[in-house]
Amino acid sequence: MGAAVQLRVGDALDAAVARLAAAGVPEPRADAEVLLAHALDTTRAGLVARARDALPPAVEAAFEAHVARRAAREPVQYVVGEREFWSLPFAVDRRVLVPRPETEVVVETALRVAPDARRVLDVGTGSGAIAAALARELPAARVWASDVDPDALAVARANLARHAPGVALVRGDLLAPFRDGVFDLVVSNPPYVGEDEVATLLPEVRDHEPRVALVAGRDGLATIATLVAAAPRVLAPGGRLVVEMGAGQAAAVRRLVEATRQYEQVEVVRDHAGIDRVLVAREGRTGWRRS
Repeated sequence: MGAAVQLRVGDALDAAVARLAAAGVPEPRADAEVLLAHALDTTRAGLVARARDALPPAVEAAFEAHVARRAAREPVQYVVGEREFWSLPFAVDRRVLVPRPETEVVVETALRVAPDARRVLDVGTGSGAIAAALARELPAARVWASDVDPDALAVARANLARHAPGVALVRGDLLAPFRDGVFDLVVSNPPYVGEDEVATLLPEVRDHEPRVALVAGRDGLATIATLVAAAPRVLAPGGRLVVEMGAGQAAAVRRLVEATRQYEQVEVVRDHAGIDRVLVAREGRTGWRRS
C-alpha cells in the first residue's frame, strides 16, 4: 500500500472555511485563517506562501480541534488564547470577556480628559487590558485594577505581569475596597447587558463569555448605577469617571449621573462606529450645590 497523501495547507483552509460557514460563523474565512496560522505558528499572510505545502499530521490534528471549537461558536480568541488590545497581546479564556475594539475608546477618552492623572483605578478589570494600556500610557501614574471574580484576577495577573507589572491588583466589589478621595481617574467597562437581551446575543457571547461580566439586571444599568453613585466618594476633587455603556443607554446613564448632583462636565463619547459608547463625568459636588 502507498503512503497516505497528506492534506495541503490550502485545501485544509478551504475545508475549514466551508465548515465554519455551515455552522453560521460570521467571518468564516478570516477565522479559519487565524486558526490555521495559529496551528502552523505562522501569520495569515504566511499561509499564502505555504498553500501548496503538505500539512503535517500533528498540525492537521490541532487545526481540526481548533475548527471544531469554532464551529461550536466558541470565540476564536478563546481558541487561540489571545486577543490584541491597544496593540498589545492579551491572554484570554472563558474566565474573562474578550476585549473589544470599542473599549479602546475608554482608554482614548481617559487619556484625553485626564492626561495628568497620578492615581488611576480600573474597576472590573477582567483581562487587565484597560489597566495595562493606561499604565503604559501614563508612566508617572500609580494604577490599580480591581475585580470581584478571582478567576478573572488570575488572568489579569498574568497579563499585567507581562505588560504592566507595576499595576496593583485588588479583589473586591466595585469601589468597596478603596479609601475616600484617592483617585484622579476611575475607569470601567462594567457589565451592561440587560437580562431580557441575553437571548438576542450571538452564541459566541451568550454561550461562552462569563455572564457575571456581561449582565447587570433587567435593563443592564444596575452595575453602572452603583458605580456612578459610589465613584464620587473615591474620586479626588475634580477627578474623572470614564465608563463604557451599551448602545442606547447614554440618556439613561446621563440621568443617573445628574441625579447624584455630585458631578459636572458630563460628556458622551461615540465609538468609531458612531455609537454613544463612553460617558465622562468630572467630580464636582460643589458645582451642584444650590446657593
